This record gives sequence, C-alpha cells and structure tokens, in this order.
Amino acid sequence: MSGELLAVCTVAEVIPDAGRGGRTGIDKRPRTGPVTVTAAGLDGDEICDTEHHGGRDQAVYAYAAEDARRWADELGQEVRPGRFGENLTVQGLTVSDAVVGQRWRVGGQCVLEVTLPRDPCATFARRVDATFGVQEHWVRRFSERGDTGAYLRVVEPGEVRAGDVVEVVHTPEHGVTVRDVFVATDPGAMGRLLREGRDVPAKAAAKAERVATRAGGS
Repeated sequence: MSGELLAVCTVAEVIPDAGRGGRTGIDKRPRTGPVTVTAAGLDGDEICDTEHHGGRDQAVYAYAAEDARRWADELGQEVRPGRFGENLTVQGLTVSDAVVGQRWRVGGQCVLEVTLPRDPCATFARRVDATFGVQEHWVRRFSERGDTGAYLRVVEPGEVRAGDVVEVVHTPEHGVTVRDVFVATDPGAMGRLLREGRDVPAKAAAKAERVATRAGGS
C-alpha cells in the first residue's frame, strides 16, 4: 500500500493568536526541494505552544488530500496544503483511518510512525475563521466529521520532498485506527490497543484505558 506526498509544509510566519502564549505556528505553507526531518520534526518548522503540540509523538502532522477536498467542497473554496496546519499533505492513503503504530517510509529514507489523532483547538478554529470566513462551531464540525489527520513520530530521520512515494511498511495487528482513538466509543478496540499495542503514546493509552476500563473492555 502506498500513496504520494503532495506537499511538505512548514511555518511561513509565526502569527499573533489569542490563545496561550499569544503566538502560533499554524500558518504553514509548501516548501520546494528536500526538507530535513529529525526527531523534533521538520527543519524550518516552529511550534509555539509546546505544552499541547510537538514532542516525540507529535513531531509531524499529516492530512489527506482527499479529506481536504471534501472540506473544500463544503467551504466553497480550495483548502490548499498547509491550510489546516499540516506538515505533510498525502494522497492515496487513508490518513485518519491509519492504524496506530503503522509505519510509513517516505521517499525511501525517512520512516514515520502513526501515533495520535489531531484534537481540534480554538487556535485552529480562529485560523479557519480568518482564512475561510467565520465558520460557526468549527471545532464541533471538524470533530463530528472525524477526519482528523494523524500525528507521527520520527523513527528514522531523513529528507522528504513533494512527489515522494509514501509506502506503508508495517501495520500492527491490533487494527485500532487514529479515528478509533479520536472517537473512543469502542471499548473492545481500546482494550486491544492496550493489550496488543507496542509503545502506545501516553495520550492514546490514557484515553483507551478510560474507555476500556469503564466498559470492562480491558
């Protein structure tokens, strides 16, 4: 299974934001040529709210081009790469339905591992309002759709660029997807993640344990 990396995006400009810290790096735009990826993320990117973003399990954020096009139809204008603050725009892979722990080889060198869904926040809502015009209840709408995209950790650093092949090289057998973790309504799935997952990110494990324990699924 493989897809294509349509765009690699990093911060164009750190902009003011009403949230904690007063600044945000959500304004990401496509880069040309190779971009180095390290354990901390993409070279040239910037994360302002390090309490809620970034770190090993959220080093890179990917969004599916197909999901962006569905939003574009609803919003009435193009959702270009980087508009949702993503680093990687991927076509041909179901990013929001990727299995937690799935590994992607990008461009034959860099290896990334799927970790978490994106939790939409007020900064994201303000960014969408500013870009597309005021969108009422954006966080709720985005959450109800469930096309959250996926955070990834960097397993093997390297260089990536637009046009690279994104190859799935490993998929865990537990079958629990990013969407499953975001929605967290299936105790059985959450139980499987706890039992069979390896090195599950703390945020995903905490949510899974709450759901599975509450229903006796763990």
